[in-house]
Amino acid sequence: MQFLTLVLTFVFACTAPASAHEGMHDAMHGGQGNVMRAAPAKPQLAASMVFDGNGRLWRVSARDGYVLVSFSDDRGNHFSPPVKVNQAPEDIAADGDNRPKIIVKNGGMVYVSYTQSLDKPYSGNIRFSRSLDGGKSFSEPLSVNDNREIISHRFDALGVNERGQVFIAWLDKRDSSAAEKKGKKYTGAAVYYAMSDNGGERFGPNIKAVDNSCECCRIAMAVGADGVPVIFWRHVYGKNVRDHAMLKLDGKSQPVRVSYDNWEVDACPHHGPSIAISPDGMYHFVWFDNAPDKNGLFYARSVDGGKTFSPSRPFGNNAGQASHPYVLSAGAKIVVAWKEFDGENAVVMAMTSDTAGQQWSAPRRLAATTGASDHPLLIAEGDVAYLAWNTAKEGSQLIKINSGATEK
Repeated sequence: MQFLTLVLTFVFACTAPASAHEGMHDAMHGGQGNVMRAAPAKPQLAASMVFDGNGRLWRVSARDGYVLVSFSDDRGNHFSPPVKVNQAPEDIAADGDNRPKIIVKNGGMVYVSYTQSLDKPYSGNIRFSRSLDGGKSFSEPLSVNDNREIISHRFDALGVNERGQVFIAWLDKRDSSAAEKKGKKYTGAAVYYAMSDNGGERFGPNIKAVDNSCECCRIAMAVGADGVPVIFWRHVYGKNVRDHAMLKLDGKSQPVRVSYDNWEVDACPHHGPSIAISPDGMYHFVWFDNAPDKNGLFYARSVDGGKTFSPSRPFGNNAGQASHPYVLSAGAKIVVAWKEFDGENAVVMAMTSDTAGQQWSAPRRLAATTGASDHPLLIAEGDVAYLAWNTAKEGSQLIKINSGATEK
């Protein structure tokens, strides 16, 4: 009975009925309706970190209406004074499955994307900015979504290849809005993306990848060795089965269903998946589902570019509310991290594989906190993996992950 209560509490906390989302949001924010919400006065916990090719650690975060970029040359012990990406304050989405993104390429190119919240609940614009001078200054942010209705364009995913092409994918409600105006029903949202051929100076037209995605689970993106990104998201199949799909953004591939857990729920789980592509071209996927006979965290891989998939492998402690998994390829090593709750602390757990996902180490504890915390994020410097975790109590942490042990 204790386990059942714990699971039900967890599911209630991380799902909200799709039809009731906006009403719940208004109640939680004092029924402000269309009034612009003030920018948060405190630092938001959903930040991102990344290493460049020279060992410098970069961080992007949000505070007081600004997206801020800084760097560290001593593995995060000290950071440079932050540089503002946006000169005019905006309401920045930086919590849960939303976080600002950063990619740094050799030669001083810094790319940043984020979601700007608008004056209606669950509405937003996808924003992009770049720095050509090593993070000293940033271009005026531009809105990548060419639909400017005050509706949901949110949960951006950013990718940059070695040719300097910039890809951004996001969840978009324009098709739902159009259907509503015609008195028709539209399930969920759609996945859209745009590509820049000139390093982010401007973007091409928005392209719809697929209809009927889940409306508030983050999209994951990984760029393969061929320079083409692959996206991975929670999709709505049939009436309300919320499983996962992938698509290679090459302009000719079709979406492929990855998971068959058959979690049927008229709700937004707020539980996006993660994808990594290893140097050998293998795809690695992790996700959360809560189907009655298949609930918890799962891993699968594809050795043939998404044509076929291995049987899904469960991991994590469901009694500990295992959630928010993330997967990373660091050279020949695959790393998975996720959150659990031990009764008092939010705990980040991890496991590693040196056999391309065929065998895994025993799960081990990386870090814990008693206060609020971000979802776990994995980053790599070459073949060395790190957990980048932001907590209200401990601040930004960078924890090295070894195959047999962990060290800060």
